[in-house]
Amino acid sequence: MNSLDNNIHIDVNCQQINHEGERICGDVFVSKKIEQENRIICVLSDGMGHGVKANMLATLTATMAVNFAKEHKEPTKIAEIIMKTLPVCSVRQISYSTFTIIDIEIGGRVSILEYDNPQCTIFRGSEIFDPGWQCLLLEEGKNKKELLYTSFIPQKEDRILFWSDGIAQSGLGSEKYPFGWGVNDAVKFIQEKIIKDPIISARKLSVLSVNKAFQNDIYHAKDDTSTACVYFREPRKLLLSTGPPIRKSSDKELAEIVRSFPGRKVLAGGTTADIIAREFDVKIVDSLDFDDPDLPPESHMDGIDLVTEGILTLSKVANILKNYTSDQDLGDGPADKMVKMFIRSDEIHILVGTKINIAHQDPTLPVELEIRRTVAKRIARLLDQKFLKGGSVKFI
Repeated sequence: MNSLDNNIHIDVNCQQINHEGERICGDVFVSKKIEQENRIICVLSDGMGHGVKANMLATLTATMAVNFAKEHKEPTKIAEIIMKTLPVCSVRQISYSTFTIIDIEIGGRVSILEYDNPQCTIFRGSEIFDPGWQCLLLEEGKNKKELLYTSFIPQKEDRILFWSDGIAQSGLGSEKYPFGWGVNDAVKFIQEKIIKDPIISARKLSVLSVNKAFQNDIYHAKDDTSTACVYFREPRKLLLSTGPPIRKSSDKELAEIVRSFPGRKVLAGGTTADIIAREFDVKIVDSLDFDDPDLPPESHMDGIDLVTEGILTLSKVANILKNYTSDQDLGDGPADKMVKMFIRSDEIHILVGTKINIAHQDPTLPVELEIRRTVAKRIARLLDQKFLKGGSVKFI
C-alpha cells in the first residue's frame, strides 16, 4: 500500500488457516485501495459454518461492505443494508455472516464498524489504545443487533488487530483452554510479540497469531481461523539504480543520489557498479557462487545492499514478479534476492540511466532482452499494480 504521507506507511496483511478438511476458507478478507480518494478499505467477514457455503456468504458480505463503505454511507446504513440482504439462521435467528470494516482515510481518520466478530484491538506502540467505542443498535422486528463503531486519528506505530472466531475459540475444550483461547489471551500474546520486536510486521504478527491458534487446536483446525493486521509505520524504502547516465558529467549526481538515499540500495549493471565504486572510492568484490545458472553471480560493495548484472537480471526479476504468488519459495540467485528485497520494501524508487548500451541493440539477441528503460518501467508497473508498492521512476 502507498504511504499515508512521506512519513507513515500502511502495512496490511491477513493470514488464514482453513477448517480441517476444507479446501476453501469460510472467512474472507478483502483489502481495496481507492486511488482517487486516497483511502484503503479492509473487511474481514466470517461466514457461518465452514466450506463453500460459508465462503459464499462471507464473500457476499465483504463485497457489499467494501462497496457501501466506498460510497461513504453512514455506518448504521451499511450495517442495515448488509443485515437485510443476508439470510438469517431459522434456528438461531442470527445472520449467516459477521464482519469487521476498517475504512482508512490516508492522512486522516480511521473508522471501524464491527458486527459479531471478536472485538478488534488497537495498539499504540505496545500499549492497548481505547479510542472510545459506540454501541449501535439495529432493530429487525423483535430482534436487536448490536454493532460496535469507533473513529480515531492514527499515529505512527499504531496497529489494528482483528480476527475471526477461529482465533478466540481455538483450544476450546482442551485442558489448557477449556473455554477457548479468548480475545484477552490473544491480545496478551500479540502484546508480548510487539514488546519483543517493536517493528514486527503486519504479516509476521498475523502469521504468529494464526499459528498459535492452530497449535491450540493440536494442529487440527476446528474452525476457519483468520487474523488481519493494519500497521502504521515508517516506510521501508529501496533504491534500484541501473544504467549509466546519458552524460558522463552526471556520474557524480548519480553517486550522490545513491549515497544520500535513506534506505536499501541495489545496483543492476556492471557499468553502474563501476561508476558508484569509483565515486565512492570502494572496491567491487565479485562472487563465485552461481546460485542461478541463468545469471552471472552477484557482486559485493561497501555501502550497497545488492550488486547484480544488468539487463538479464532485471528481465528475470520482471518475470518473477509477473508470476509471483504468496506461497512461492524464492531461491538465492541475484534476481530472487532482488524480488525478496522489493517485497520487503514499501517504496521502490528506480533510477534509470539513459545511455544506450550498444550490446543490447544486437538484433541476434533474444527478443525478451528488452532495453533497460522498458524493463525498468515493466518492473515499476508490476510493483505498483500487483504489489501495491509506492515509489517512482526517474531517468538520468
